[in-house]
Order: sequence, then structure tokens, then C-alpha cells
Amino acid sequence: MNEPTPIKVALVDDQLLVRSGFRMLINSQEDMEVIAEAGNGREALATHLLPTADVVLMDVRMPEMDGIETTERLLGAGQKPESAPKVIVLTTFDMDEYALSAIQAGASGFLLKDAPPEELLESIRTVNRGDAVIAPSTTRRLLDHMAPMLKRNVQPNSQLQARVDSLTRREREVFELIASGRSNPEIAQDLFLSEATVKTHVGHILAKLDARDRVQAVVIAYQTGVVSP
Repeated sequence: MNEPTPIKVALVDDQLLVRSGFRMLINSQEDMEVIAEAGNGREALATHLLPTADVVLMDVRMPEMDGIETTERLLGAGQKPESAPKVIVLTTFDMDEYALSAIQAGASGFLLKDAPPEELLESIRTVNRGDAVIAPSTTRRLLDHMAPMLKRNVQPNSQLQARVDSLTRREREVFELIASGRSNPEIAQDLFLSEATVKTHVGHILAKLDARDRVQAVVIAYQTGVVSP
């Protein structure tokens, strides 16, 4: 029986000590390995291995090019959503603006650098599965503040609206619950469905919306007015 392929992780942080600590932690796990490192955004985008990573840990504050712009450029480099790396943005600041900017740039997660090691490792696994990771202290405030901030920054998008309109009635119900921050087990309980059925619906929803993951689906829900705080 073949062993599963380790999760390929790339590190982008201007502090060598931080990268070294992350590298040792990640490489100590059987199911993941560090394949690339960079000290700033420009260096990261020039690293040919970066787009081949499954998950990128991205610092927010770096010289030359910050983590938000780097994430935007990396994920906007013509890759299909399913083949692009998943990005977890790391910061020492628990600020909603950073989280919102990271998510708008296409990041799948937002975590504080002082998160416990086991939380960071689990976040890598979670994001690699296609789920979202946001620092628990930020989640509620982020959802409460996201709608008006997105409405200010985004022009009406008929193409986006058409994708939402293509959802079936059941998919729309699941979509609304995803946008409300409900997990698959919670959605299954709410709609009296099996978790496997919910997972299938989520897959169809992401495909129809052309969304990279649940985080991007939530952003689309707010942009199109499907949910409001």
C-alpha cells in the first residue's frame, strides 16, 4: 500500500529565525514537508517551486512586497483555482483589516504567529483539504464587518450573480449556511442530511461559483448580498 504524498509547504517570511522554526516544526511531521522558502514577496514570486506547493505560509509584513500583494499576484498568475496553492496568511496583529485584505486577495486562512504549534500544523492540514482557517478571535468580528467593507470595495458583478443564480434550491440553502460560518457537521444537522451529502453539495457549490475554497465562497455570498451581518 502506497503512503500518502506529504503536503508540500512553502514559507514566505522575512525573519530567518521564524522560517527556521516553522521548517523544523513542519519537517518533524510525517505528512508534510517544506519544499521552498523566501524572505520577501518578490523573492517568493521568483521562486519556481512556490506555485507547486500545496500550502504557502505567508507573512503579512515584509519589505519590498507585503504578503497581501504577494498572495494576490501568486493566485492571480493564471492558475486554475484547483491547482493554485492554498495560502495561510500569518501576522502578529489580530486586526480585521488584515484578515479581510488577505481573504480578498484569495487567502484560505489567517492565523496569528503566536498560535500554538499544533494549531498551525492542523491549519495546514485543514486548508490542504479545502476548508478555511481564520483565527478564532477574528472570525465573529470579521463576519460582522465584512459585508459593508466588501460592498464599498466591489462593483456589482453580473457574472458572479449568474453563478449564484445557477445553484439549485438545496445548494442555495447549503451556500447560505456556509456563509454563516457553519461547518459541514452543523449543516448536516441543520438540514437533516448526512455529512457525505453535505460534502457533495459543497463540492458542487464551489465548482459552480468557481471558488477556490469556502473562504472565497463566503466572500462571494457577501458580495452578492446572499447574506448580511
